[in-house]
Amino acid sequence: MQADLTPELESSADGVEARAIVRKCVHCGFCNATCPTYQLLGDELDGPRGRIYLIKQVLEGAEVTRSTQLHLDRCLTCRNCETTCPSGVEYGHLVEIGRKLVDSKVERPIGERAVRWALKEGMTSPAFAPALRIGQAVRPLLPAALRKNVPPAAAARSVLEASSPGARAAARRTVILLQGCVQPALMPGIDAAAERVLRRAGIETLRIRTACCGAVRAHLGDPEGGREHMRANIEAWAPLLADGRADAVVTSASACTLAIKEYGHALAGDPDYRDRAERIGALARDLSELLPEIVAALAPEIDGKRFGPLAYHPPCTLQHGQRLRGGVESALRELGFDVRVAARDVNLCCGSAGTYSVLQPAIANELRDRKLRDLHGAEPSCIVSSNMGCIRHLQSGTGTPVRHWIEVLDDALTPR
Repeated sequence: MQADLTPELESSADGVEARAIVRKCVHCGFCNATCPTYQLLGDELDGPRGRIYLIKQVLEGAEVTRSTQLHLDRCLTCRNCETTCPSGVEYGHLVEIGRKLVDSKVERPIGERAVRWALKEGMTSPAFAPALRIGQAVRPLLPAALRKNVPPAAAARSVLEASSPGARAAARRTVILLQGCVQPALMPGIDAAAERVLRRAGIETLRIRTACCGAVRAHLGDPEGGREHMRANIEAWAPLLADGRADAVVTSASACTLAIKEYGHALAGDPDYRDRAERIGALARDLSELLPEIVAALAPEIDGKRFGPLAYHPPCTLQHGQRLRGGVESALRELGFDVRVAARDVNLCCGSAGTYSVLQPAIANELRDRKLRDLHGAEPSCIVSSNMGCIRHLQSGTGTPVRHWIEVLDDALTPR
């Protein structure tokens, strides 16, 4: 597909990149077959092919309307279409450029601006944790609409035991474990479990107070704010990686891993950070990528057979963004767990998609309920996933426990 850029965009990096991506699209429509919003809404403009056409019009100077903005907003950026596309269209990067261009021309209603500001400022602020604790204290008094977004206080066990000496294997390597912005407050048990399991497998972790990975602001229309977070993280991590004190940046949230792996792309236009961003992106590892080491070290100490069936939900950021598929399921099965997956639509998004479940609740909840019906078909005792956002969103629609797979491994470890 051709795109004739406006003179303004001809000289911009965004315009040049967007045109190159659009030119790869052959308009075949295979992407629509795997697009969650197209399946739900049945509107061509709510599928990847239609959105690419809308972005093409923006690049060529056509009038940009509120309708254009809404169709791009409804995209989950799940990148399922990238997995399906036979032409290698980098749709995820294209839609972010398209949103930025549209937002620069169409002012959002004041209510939307307020919600987006609150999300990007609140979620990435050091004040998030104390504010959450206040919300949890008054949770029973909150209206139902607010209460569902304030989780009960996490059990203290996971946090207190994270730093306990415990039994461990001789450390073979050390990795940086991303703390992230909201996970330490919302679900502290995930990284606490990761530290314990990795320690037992001979992998030491460094926790360094850092900024958000950058994804929250970038996805909420503040790409420069996202890049500032990325630069801060690079400043914190680069010396540790350069002098050998750590050999990788590991995250237990697949969405954060994907963001870090793409630092090189995000900072390609910054000569002061470009090279270090590329290096850190190359050293970023999803926690699931350490499973081969974990299995090799801990297989004799874990008996998954004593647990009930687990239904695994692979996040889009893992299976489509990072192209990591099958690793979690096969590793857990090797450890004796009965791991099942949905009988259909394993590739489809659960509707969480970062802040999407807050900004587009109707679509997000319909996708969640569809996903849960498929997962419940596996008759699990527990649903497991690899990303905090997916876990929280799925848990909001079911009484079946939804956990990170690392927490299940932690529970399965034989005490020493």
